[in-house]
Amino acid sequence: MPDRIPVIPRIPYHGRQPVIRKEARARYDDLMTPYKDTPRDAFDLLPSRVNAMIVVALVSVSLLAWEGSIAQANSMRDMVMGLGQIGHRTQGSMGAVEFFSMWITMTAAMMLPTIVPIVLTHHAAALRREDSALSTPAFVTGYLFVWSAIGFPVWVAYQVLAQWGDAAAPSRWLLALAGGMLVFAGLCQFTPWKRRCADWCRRPLTFTFIHDSEAGVGDALSAGVVHGSYCVGCCWAEMTVLFVVGLTNLAAMAILLVLFLVEKNWKHGGAVTNVAGIGLILLGIAVLAYPPLLAGISN
Repeated sequence: MPDRIPVIPRIPYHGRQPVIRKEARARYDDLMTPYKDTPRDAFDLLPSRVNAMIVVALVSVSLLAWEGSIAQANSMRDMVMGLGQIGHRTQGSMGAVEFFSMWITMTAAMMLPTIVPIVLTHHAAALRREDSALSTPAFVTGYLFVWSAIGFPVWVAYQVLAQWGDAAAPSRWLLALAGGMLVFAGLCQFTPWKRRCADWCRRPLTFTFIHDSEAGVGDALSAGVVHGSYCVGCCWAEMTVLFVVGLTNLAAMAILLVLFLVEKNWKHGGAVTNVAGIGLILLGIAVLAYPPLLAGISN
C-alpha cells in the first residue's frame, strides 16, 4: 500500500446496529479490511444482485449522456471546438447555458463508469450504517458537482478560443500552444500529484473510511465532492487534450473514457498512466514537427 495513504484497520459504523442478518454482518466485517482494498475487491462487498443494480444504474445514465453527447457533437459538427479546428471549421460561440449543458453531459458520459468501485464501497458502508436510501445518489451528485464546476474555467477558455479567427490557423504560436498542451498533459502523468490522486481513486475502502465514515445524506454529498476533487486531480491534465482536438470530439472522448477506467481501476493502472504520458509527449512533439497532424487528429 502506498506510504501516502495510511493503513486503516476497519471501516467503522455509527449509530444503532443496522438490521443485517448475522451471516451478512460477518461477511461485511470480514471483507472491509485494508487487505482487500482494490477496485476489484469492491465487488465482493455486496451481493451480486446489488452490484448489478448499481452498475446498471451508473452505466445507464452514462449511456444516456453518451446519446446526448453524440447529438451535441453532430449539431456542432461544423463549429470550432478546439485549437486544431481553427481554420477548418466555422468560428462560433456558445452561451453559458448551452456550454454547461454540453459539459455536464459529456463529463457524465465519460466519468460515471469509472467510479463504479467507489460507489459500491460507499453503498456497502452506507448499508452498514443503515443510512438513508438517498445516501448513494447524494454521493454521486457530489462527485458530478465537482466536474460540473470545472466547466467554468473551461468555458472561460472557450470564450477566448471563440475570438480567434481563421487568421490564427497558420500561426506558429497556435501550433506551439497545441503541441505544448499535449506535451504538458503527458508530463503531468509523471508528477507526484497525479500519483497521489490516482492512489486515492484506487483505494475505495481507505477513502471511504477517512472521508465517508459518517452517516447522513449531507456527509455523503461532501464525500462525493472530495472524491470528485481527487478524480479531477487525477484526470484534469488529460482532459485538456479535448481543448486541442475539440471538446465534442467523440473519438477522443471514448479514448479518454477507456484510459480513465483503466488508470483508476486496473492493478497495472500506474503503468498505463506512464505509457499514456509517453504517448502524449510524443504526440505533442509530432504535432510540432508536422503541423498537418494537428488538423488530422482534430477532425
